[in-house]
Amino acid sequence: MQDNTQPPAEPEANTTADDSGKPQTPRKGVEVISGIVKRLPMGPGVYRMIDEHGDVLYVGKARSLKKRVTSYTRLQGQSNRIMRMIMATAAMEFVVTRTEAEALLLEANLIKRLRPRFNVLLRDDKSFPYILITGDHEAPAIIKHRGARKRKGDYFGPFASAGAVDRTINALQKAFLIRNCSDSYYENRSRPCLLYQIKRCAGPCTGEIAPEDYAGLVAEAKAFLSGRSQLVKQELAEQMETASEALDFERAAIYRDRLAALSHVQSHQGINPQNVEEADVFAVHQEGGQTCVQVFFFRTGQNWGNRAYFPKADKSLDESAVLESFLAQFYDDKPAPRQILLSHDLAERDLLAEALSERMNRKVEVTVPKRGEKRDLVDHALTNAREALGRRLAETSSQARLLKGVAEAFDLAFPPRRIEVYDNSHIMGTNAVGGMIVAGPEGFAKAHYRKFNIKSEDLVPGDDYGMMREVLTRRFSRLLKEHERTSPAAGIEPDTDTAREDEDGGLPDAPAMEIPAWPDLVLIDGGQGQLTAARETLESLGITDVPLVGIAKGPDRDAGREKFFIPGRQSFMLPERDPVLYFVQRLRDEAHRFAIGSHRARRKKDIARNPLDDIAGIGPTRKRALLRHFGTAKAVSKAGLDDLIAVPGISEATAKLVYDHFHE
Repeated sequence: MQDNTQPPAEPEANTTADDSGKPQTPRKGVEVISGIVKRLPMGPGVYRMIDEHGDVLYVGKARSLKKRVTSYTRLQGQSNRIMRMIMATAAMEFVVTRTEAEALLLEANLIKRLRPRFNVLLRDDKSFPYILITGDHEAPAIIKHRGARKRKGDYFGPFASAGAVDRTINALQKAFLIRNCSDSYYENRSRPCLLYQIKRCAGPCTGEIAPEDYAGLVAEAKAFLSGRSQLVKQELAEQMETASEALDFERAAIYRDRLAALSHVQSHQGINPQNVEEADVFAVHQEGGQTCVQVFFFRTGQNWGNRAYFPKADKSLDESAVLESFLAQFYDDKPAPRQILLSHDLAERDLLAEALSERMNRKVEVTVPKRGEKRDLVDHALTNAREALGRRLAETSSQARLLKGVAEAFDLAFPPRRIEVYDNSHIMGTNAVGGMIVAGPEGFAKAHYRKFNIKSEDLVPGDDYGMMREVLTRRFSRLLKEHERTSPAAGIEPDTDTAREDEDGGLPDAPAMEIPAWPDLVLIDGGQGQLTAARETLESLGITDVPLVGIAKGPDRDAGREKFFIPGRQSFMLPERDPVLYFVQRLRDEAHRFAIGSHRARRKKDIARNPLDDIAGIGPTRKRALLRHFGTAKAVSKAGLDDLIAVPGISEATAKLVYDHFHE
């Protein structure tokens, strides 16, 4: 790939002057693009359109950069979206590629990384789980994996949910008897564990199975997960018949049980096609200005689950255009299957297939089935897409009404697009954690949640006001550094195209945009004292225009009798059956759940922590030697120096290090 980048123009260098010598507005739009076109090659590549602030507006790919960018030098015949994009362009950058397929893959990568506002954006904040058969141990294990593929081994997936992975691993253990224990647990076994007794593991840890026989089981599992399930089942059936003919009925029963387990794997999830071994099925549906893409995963002839996506896309784009951009981004960080089945045809379907085939080093087929079992799978996915979008539209409408109610109840200028709720959790001041949850027009935004481990050593244990001050100071200090504020959080005028006043003169709808970085409303779980601490903290940072509301529990902590505190107003209560009250209660309860969950996780980690971990120079091997010899860390702490020296693998210097640690 050849990098032929054109840097964004600086406004000062891109400024013209009139006859009086006064600088005019920096050049933008068609004028800038026309000047760039002359220097562009005819070959394939990727281009970026950049505004005057240096933000990327759009990322596109082209078979011919010169021809594609030339099309932006005229406004006639362009859609409103493209016209706005052209008019905002102050500079462009380019990367020349060898092929158009390479440009397609690079374009998808840049869109996911830069998130330009004029592109279709795949909103994917959660990675898929996979099954991993490890490759860094003499006896491979089968485990669930999520995240970066750093560990050596074979990965199979994706699965739509962790539950689907757990069920599949459970069935595969019955079928192939592969261990799923950790390597440290495996190395410390002196006799087979319970899984061996209930026939879920072959027992390689204690030599119950020969290494070559266990390797054969692992190879069968890999073959099954790689799509050769029918071949594996056929071989097991033949082995069962052979054992039965030899009157070895006990061994035949083992093969029978393994076959039953494999059949369970292929039947436990709803639709399971007969003639589709490995495919991803995509169906797209548009309604109410929103788009839903439903994805079903089929591997080894079974349904590995489905997931609905709601990509951010301009209303002018049709279903095929959204699906085409979605697919390239979807497979940017995921392996593509051998078949991809679509509900709508794509303008560049062949190019997408070529790019994915090149990336996977094998043929990837992208088709729009018209009849038969494959068409039935697509129709089923399309039905799910319609239903998922219908549910989302209903939820969004309800959420919009609730946000309007919140604005009216707390005297906000506009319905909030980002509500932050803060709560603290601790036991007598220990393991103190602060939690922040975020809600917006689409409900809880869990990708924006944050937890704060209370670090201040000056705090008196149990000082809730001090904890709130630390949490808010850390949160808003970072916000000031990373995100510039151009106007008050609750007073940003919405775009007239996206926010209209109600016919009855009520508040306008919330602006149709992603959740902003700054909150439009901050809810504090606590009464007047907590609210005062929060207000003073923000004022010390120079922030005076973020609306603050304190929520105090009612008498006897009754839900429904909460008191609300707002600076400059008398405390008040909302009517008992008010939907806004129920909504605020849900927000507070979610903040409480998140904070106490974070606290429990931290406390559990501390409880499980071994005192030997605090000794510098004592690694896993020496720690294991000490625990084998003495049994517990407590016994190690009470041991004499001579006893420590007697432990195999512990030198005199190490023994003195351990002894001194516990006898300061």
